[in-house]
Amino acid sequence: MSSSSRRRRVIRTVIGLAAVLVLSVAGAGAWFYHRLDTNITTFDAGGVATERPPAPVPTAPGASVPVNVLLLGSDTRNDGNADLGGGDEGVGHSDTAILLHIYADHKHAVGVSIPRDALVTVPSCRLPSGDWTKPRTNQMFNEAFTVGESPQGNPACTQNTVEALTGLRMDHTIVVDFKGVAAMTEAINGVDVCVPNDVDSHNIKLKKGPQKISGQPAVDYLRARYGFGDNSDIGRMKRQQAFLSSMIRKIQSQGFSLPTLLPLADAATSSLTVDEGLGTAMKLVDFAQSLQQIKLSDITFVTAPWRFSTVQKGRIDLVHPDVDTLWRLLREDRTLDGQTTGELPGTASASAAPGAAAPSPTATPLTAEQLATPITVVNGVGTDGLAGRGSTAIRAQGFQNVALGQTTGGRLSTEIAYDPPFKAVAEQLAPLFPGSRMTEEPGSEGVTVTLGRDYRPASAVGPAPGAPGVQGAPTAAPDAPGTPSGPPPTGIPSGITENARSADTDPCSDLIG
Repeated sequence: MSSSSRRRRVIRTVIGLAAVLVLSVAGAGAWFYHRLDTNITTFDAGGVATERPPAPVPTAPGASVPVNVLLLGSDTRNDGNADLGGGDEGVGHSDTAILLHIYADHKHAVGVSIPRDALVTVPSCRLPSGDWTKPRTNQMFNEAFTVGESPQGNPACTQNTVEALTGLRMDHTIVVDFKGVAAMTEAINGVDVCVPNDVDSHNIKLKKGPQKISGQPAVDYLRARYGFGDNSDIGRMKRQQAFLSSMIRKIQSQGFSLPTLLPLADAATSSLTVDEGLGTAMKLVDFAQSLQQIKLSDITFVTAPWRFSTVQKGRIDLVHPDVDTLWRLLREDRTLDGQTTGELPGTASASAAPGAAAPSPTATPLTAEQLATPITVVNGVGTDGLAGRGSTAIRAQGFQNVALGQTTGGRLSTEIAYDPPFKAVAEQLAPLFPGSRMTEEPGSEGVTVTLGRDYRPASAVGPAPGAPGVQGAPTAAPDAPGTPSGPPPTGIPSGITENARSADTDPCSDLIG
């Protein structure tokens, strides 16, 4: 055999081996991704409210927009979680809830902890039967997750509640259980935390001081409430914020490459429940990689302004107007000190919020209690975003407890239905909806505004939405998160500043509630 023939033979052999290797690796990779995808549980998008806050609008072609992610920690004991959390199987609660707002520049973020005991309005939510509940006022926030009493919880209902509470549209919702926490901390070889004091309470034992934890100790650290400070959930939220900061630091130090992220995804997917937009391993990895430009020093955690409730003992009231300022800052994509990150317009218009009507000069000022009246806005036409614009007009008058109801359709004229004790509130709302009809509804526990075809948002152009005989008439653009609706807030309330911590804060700092 000639030397040239031997060379060709060797080359063919090498090429053949390389082809086998490539196919083997590709096959293994495909198998791995398939395994991850089959691990992931998604919740049904059919339970998400039909009437939602508007999606953000890019300020220019190709511009980025803010992203809002709802992170929920479930305390369910089902599916083997009792081994880590103790107790009996049953319906879980969302005892951890953090709204992560990723700014439009994708270089800054803020995580807002919502107290599980906060009294809120739980809007209409879908039951496993397909029926929808009626809105309920003065409910503990974490009860939204239990609506329908499904063992897997009701993430869509909690998402609906957060959207109604904040006026922010959630792009993604992620639920993690005890097993997920344990697996993810083990996948990154532990998280550095600080335990402020020795704890030996409710079957949880922790030693004081800085330490690296994973698995069961990590679950215990996040669960522990008794044995710290006043035993409240507020202190627990501070430790959860410090834990997440350390976890982010650890992941950033290891890098956002596939070899780093895939083992983490493998650990997480068997214990995650996510929206359909994150329903594959690659979508989760892509989302994680989209955050890699955010420095730890540019992430802030804050607890929604709160105080112990004067209405229900042991519960929490969100403090107004401080919490309203917080939600407004995020809707306008502003940092907690009222500044922009540079991606969105830096100058604010002095005009009122779209859809807002000027207050009547003859209107009698309402009390703080009246401004907290539960108000539900229903889209009776079907035009996308109509109830969102109606609720914006109502919030602009200082009303704090505004929720969105389910779209009905077919309504010709706007109706304001009220429980007799709230007649003064209904009368205050009437000028915002010219031509509306007021109806007394005893026992309705608040005010419901059902928008009809006659409703014309203040910023609309052309005929009223859905007006008979008009096809394709232009209507007001939805309120775009990140579009300033007025001068930036000045003198940020202490209820925000005193409850904030940077993610790069010393992990031992300010951990007692």
